[in-house]
Amino acid sequence: MGKQLKIAIACGGTGGHIFPGLATAYELRERGHEITLWMAGKDIEGDAVKGWPGNIITIPSEGFQFGVSFRSLLTIARLYKACRLSRAPMQENQPDVVLAMGSYASFGPVTAAWKLKIPYVLHEANLLPGRAVTLLSRKAHTVAVSFEKSSFYIKHGHIATTGMPLRQELEAASDRPRRERKEGDPLRILVMGGSRGAQALNEVVPRALSTVVAKGVALEVEHIAGRQDGDAIKAIYAAAGVKANVHHFVQQMDTIYRNVDLAICRSGAATCAELAVFGVPALLVPYPFASRNHQMGNARAMQDSGAADVVAQEDLSATWLRDYLINVSQKPKRLERMSAAMKKRAQRHAAHRLADLLETVAGE
Repeated sequence: MGKQLKIAIACGGTGGHIFPGLATAYELRERGHEITLWMAGKDIEGDAVKGWPGNIITIPSEGFQFGVSFRSLLTIARLYKACRLSRAPMQENQPDVVLAMGSYASFGPVTAAWKLKIPYVLHEANLLPGRAVTLLSRKAHTVAVSFEKSSFYIKHGHIATTGMPLRQELEAASDRPRRERKEGDPLRILVMGGSRGAQALNEVVPRALSTVVAKGVALEVEHIAGRQDGDAIKAIYAAAGVKANVHHFVQQMDTIYRNVDLAICRSGAATCAELAVFGVPALLVPYPFASRNHQMGNARAMQDSGAADVVAQEDLSATWLRDYLINVSQKPKRLERMSAAMKKRAQRHAAHRLADLLETVAGE
């Protein structure tokens, strides 16, 4: 092991920023470095970082607002305050390098790092860069990306494709073989809407699957419904005779990923990365209100490689989905080809590559 480094990781805000930041933090900690997490004071962060053995600094921050309104002015004021409050703790325990996982939570730590002449690295999880990465990239040492084609949308001289860091235990579980679908086996489907925007899938998919079963197609369903709608979804499946497990939340996703033939889900960066390492074909329904419509960009990248099909939420109906699934059930070889294409998209050991990059930047 080389010199012990001090590294700050700004990964507050949402799960899509917290979990890849944590995965990288644990990788760096195993290498003997001193890691400090910088959070934004959101409710989700407490549970997400529970058990983290290192330092945590919380600087309250808030996402962007657009248009002329009182809330927009308030947001600007809070971002300015976050930048001001970040300076002292950054200077007191000055890191060798800062990693920012994007989102508004990056502004305070990155601004403090820039003023203190500390090099910083940005990580962009989605194909299309978010506003934070776009605004902060000009002074960044390096911009690390999950999608190689992100380089077409980010103006920077040093872009590194590291992939999307995943939890070590999840990535390790992906080494175990997936359950093969044999002739006569039911089509095993995973439905998950993510923490945002699950309602549209919860409304359409159970009705569609019920009509598929009525047409004589055997199905088994794992449906992650979120905090709401669970009882209503169970009732729909039960009435139609669909064999289904309905969950509010699943901690051990690896078991499900290894035992399904097709996922119907959103196309957030973490979801895309997890599907890829497990080789799960997907019908992607991008969340239409995502910033800059970035989920559609992610989905199209997966579709272009043959790993997934894509349907816009406005085009998703129970009738359309019924016909799609009946067609899929009759073409098992196509699912096999999609699975192979999905596996080719996997960028394993992304946390390791991102940790290597931070060590290199700090060494320079």
